[in-house]
Amino acid sequence: MIVGGGIGGLGAALSLRAAGLECVVVEAAAALRPLGVGINLQPHAVRELTELGLGGVLAGLGVETSFMTFADRHGNVILALPRGRSAGYRWPQYSIHRGELQMALLAAVEARGVPVRTGVRFEGFEQDGDGVTVTLRRGGRVLRERVDVLVGADGVQSAVRARLHDPAGDPLLWGGIRMWRGVARADPILDGATVLVGGSNLAGKFVTYHISASDPRLVNWVAEVKVAEPGAVPEADWSRAGRLDDVAAHFADWKYAPADIPALLAATERILEYPMVDRDPLPRWGEGRVTLLGDAAHPMYPVGSNGGSQAILDARVLARCLAADEDPARALEAYEEERRPATSALVLAHRALPIEETIRLVTERAPDGFHDVADVLTEPELAAMAAAQRRISDADVRALNQRESWSVRPARTDPSEP
Repeated sequence: MIVGGGIGGLGAALSLRAAGLECVVVEAAAALRPLGVGINLQPHAVRELTELGLGGVLAGLGVETSFMTFADRHGNVILALPRGRSAGYRWPQYSIHRGELQMALLAAVEARGVPVRTGVRFEGFEQDGDGVTVTLRRGGRVLRERVDVLVGADGVQSAVRARLHDPAGDPLLWGGIRMWRGVARADPILDGATVLVGGSNLAGKFVTYHISASDPRLVNWVAEVKVAEPGAVPEADWSRAGRLDDVAAHFADWKYAPADIPALLAATERILEYPMVDRDPLPRWGEGRVTLLGDAAHPMYPVGSNGGSQAILDARVLARCLAADEDPARALEAYEEERRPATSALVLAHRALPIEETIRLVTERAPDGFHDVADVLTEPELAAMAAAQRRISDADVRALNQRESWSVRPARTDPSEP
């Protein structure tokens, strides 16, 4: 049983079915709808989804990302990093609408006969050596179901995690950065395929990228501003409505060449407001036949465009481990041993906001902008900035391109084959 019908949960369902294992997804929402804003899928996740048969679907939905470009608050380019196939990977990076990706995963899961039960809330579990008894609630009815394995893929405020780990010692941690997000239509920004990061979140950051293969004017934007000191917070609601005036005030004095920020904000039908939060890495994820996956296991700041991609990797490794070992508890130990150290390191690397110091130097040295970044930063400083971003976003190119497939059954040999 997978608790949570988001990207990680549906990715796990697809992976388990591809490995020949039966599963069911339970989701608290009454219905799954294409909600949310943009997301980036890194090549390491695109490889896994391609091997699950979704390569053509992704190409039809998302924008193949060409560069991740960092600029100052005037739009002057500091650093441009090639992405996806331009960086040597066999698979693209895609910028895509989160809701459309979720619906594509849902359609694939249902096509493969996996039950997805909405309006079902997880309440608790008990386990013994033979299985897990899960307590669920549907409306006024309490349901108890017996499963072999329970997977919590229910997000940053995971109810499964709260049953495994005392919430008092596992708080949501806010770095003091407020995020506003939205989707609007605008003329192509740069080449229409670049993730453009302007400014820094210490004094105001504005991120834009196009997210639709069928609507090239559809732009996802993210505004980040440090507004408070770090500390624990009781909750973080992805669906909380934000106010135009609140976000616009932080960028009113920007003269930003690549995009008309006030027009982009004004054209946004729904603005979402969210604190940039994570949690400390856990010494263990699960226990016995119960484990965690995705944001439930390792919520991280979105500065590396890697959270959803890591959830897909979790899903594939989970399925491979369960298919390879008849003992579910031992399989989950192997899954955690492979995934927990890597994702724990990513959580801490993201929290360090590794490029912010370099952007701060640019702002200090050239507050009114520049014509050539070489007049502002040294080559070692630029190289350190590039390396810092790659540490939180990238897989090793050669290792990803050459490693064996994680598929339990034979994988497709053509990486572009749907």
